[in-house]
Amino acid sequence: MRSITTLLAPALLWLPSSLADSDTATTRNLKRGIAFTPNENWPDDDRYWAEAAEKGAVSWYYNFGWEASAAYKSVPQSTFEFVPMMWGAGTANGTDSYFAGNISDVIDKGRAISHVMTFSHPDGTAEDGGPVIKPRIAARSWVNNAVPLQQKGVKVGLPIVGDPYNWVTPFLANCSDILNKTAGKRDGEAKPECKFDFIPITSYGDMAVLEDRVATFANAFPGVPIWLIEYGFNDQDLPKTQKFFNESLAFVEASKSVERYAWFGACRSIVSNVGPNAAMLNPYGELTDIGSWYLGGNATGLEAIPTDQPTEAACTPEKPCGSGPKNGASGARIDGLVMSLLAVGAVFVLFF
Repeated sequence: MRSITTLLAPALLWLPSSLADSDTATTRNLKRGIAFTPNENWPDDDRYWAEAAEKGAVSWYYNFGWEASAAYKSVPQSTFEFVPMMWGAGTANGTDSYFAGNISDVIDKGRAISHVMTFSHPDGTAEDGGPVIKPRIAARSWVNNAVPLQQKGVKVGLPIVGDPYNWVTPFLANCSDILNKTAGKRDGEAKPECKFDFIPITSYGDMAVLEDRVATFANAFPGVPIWLIEYGFNDQDLPKTQKFFNESLAFVEASKSVERYAWFGACRSIVSNVGPNAAMLNPYGELTDIGSWYLGGNATGLEAIPTDQPTEAACTPEKPCGSGPKNGASGARIDGLVMSLLAVGAVFVLFF
């Protein structure tokens, strides 16, 4: 069964003209990136994102860690920029400087790191899947890691939080206070403040949610670029997912507040924890419509979860196509199909 392809036109309208044909793309889309969530069972899938970068459909990626992914270590930053993330504090009291040391070593070895992100949802709960860090601890870790990198010219993102006030206000106050105590400033000099260069945010919900998220942070910090590092309308049927994809793509491309964005779904549908229809790949590792559109191509007509039953290469209990949920996203729910496969302890193998 073929998926809805009548929604194709809006997606392509918001690509640079040179990206409308994935075989001829030459102009880089500097906004569009990949939230890279590799799966060890299907390493060949990693090629899609690198090939898209070579053609200019995407230009950057992150993997929730500080080290570039093995699949792309030989790819230059100018082609596929890696953005490291300090996911949490290196020690419970925030006194470490591991992240700054690691990134400095990477830079010294020749990888031109220009941006880093910090603390993935430190304001959440353990159930949310992020690090739970008190503002004062995060502030100490920031001074030990982010500030030294800023002194090297690296741009640093504000911690990724649910709202721009409740956790951020005491974090910035504690951070600046630590700087004041350690700066050794002279009389008359301005008090140092902790500063950030861009604002990474996430959004899961419909267009109203997305627009509100962007507006809320843009209004809280006027003029500071926003990076929408995870977004989607999770756990929706195919028509709603594709409609949101096209409308949201138009919105983020046109937005002057959004400097970069990454649709969350760079995985096979069977391991997607934001619903199978948001995934860029079907169970066989082929691009869905959304996957192809996002990478600058045309509709493929391939559903995220096929509803037909081909005589060969079918996803069945005896020959499942999937694997466990290795693609984490804060606040996202794990697809029921994945849970059922995990419950029976299946070993998943892809058959061609």
